[in-house]
Amino acid sequence: MTQTTESTNDSGCLHAPIQVEFDYTRSLGSVLSKFMTGLRDHQVYAAKLSDGSVVCPPPEYDPTTFEPVNDLVVVGTQGVVKTWAWVSEPVTDQPLNRPFAYAMIQLDGTDEPFLHALDAPQDQIKSGMRVQIRWAQQTQGDIRDIACFEPADDSPGQPVPATDAAQGGVTGLISPVRLAYDYAASPEESKFFRGLAEGKILGQRCPKCQKVYVPPRGACPVDGVPTDEEVELAQRGTVTTFCIVNVPFLGQKIKPPYVSAYVLLDGADIAFLHLILDCPAEEVRMGMRVEAVWKPRDEWGTTIENISHFRPIDEPDADYDTYKQHL
Repeated sequence: MTQTTESTNDSGCLHAPIQVEFDYTRSLGSVLSKFMTGLRDHQVYAAKLSDGSVVCPPPEYDPTTFEPVNDLVVVGTQGVVKTWAWVSEPVTDQPLNRPFAYAMIQLDGTDEPFLHALDAPQDQIKSGMRVQIRWAQQTQGDIRDIACFEPADDSPGQPVPATDAAQGGVTGLISPVRLAYDYAASPEESKFFRGLAEGKILGQRCPKCQKVYVPPRGACPVDGVPTDEEVELAQRGTVTTFCIVNVPFLGQKIKPPYVSAYVLLDGADIAFLHLILDCPAEEVRMGMRVEAVWKPRDEWGTTIENISHFRPIDEPDADYDTYKQHL
């Protein structure tokens, strides 16, 4: 988790900017493969459906018969604006970095519109206006090969480049996924993070069932009552369940194989996820006794990453009955 920082509000809670990002890889079937390959080659394919309508982008299955779509036809690169909405303040990763419109555009030769960006002055946009595709400078076989639409002119349009047979068809695409948000910790979580900055692992106890939760929760999920008693937990615990990570991925900080495990700290009633290092991955097992290894104190902040990892300790494995309810 990103290090939390003091909030500017009066709650005394911590908050932190969080950014999650990864590349989503999708394999394309025969229909979308032909559609994306066409975009790469400055052609637009649409599907001819069982009811005689022509739609773009082409669906993989007919919405009426549910049969696979096999009849694809080339349609025009110009069309008509059906409806539109103005974007006065574009955000990161939108098609254009200046004000533009999102428009439902019906391409020549089709019966239904599809959504894309329209680059034109707001006072010139209207339903019924003719528009044309502006191709990206480099096309590679995804929807962004259409950079946007622009008002149509009377020119014959951009020439279609010759297809390099060696390129073959587009069979997959990679879509980057990014999510940025501000994580606001609850009062109980804020105490937990501040405790980590002091080298402590803090939990909260339910006054009714006496269960101790770490990281803490504002209310006991069993009884629904506030967990108002703070408890400092031991820094030793038991591995309940675990997985060995063998597959490398983008942004990975530790060379595989390594172990990600749920550790039940002594005195806690819920296990939490962390790394098990300082031993071969194949030696990690359920019931193994471990202890927290902290980073150097000058690297501490209000974050769970103050604990670098857990490592095995010279104690007998815990009896299965002591942690079986936590699996």
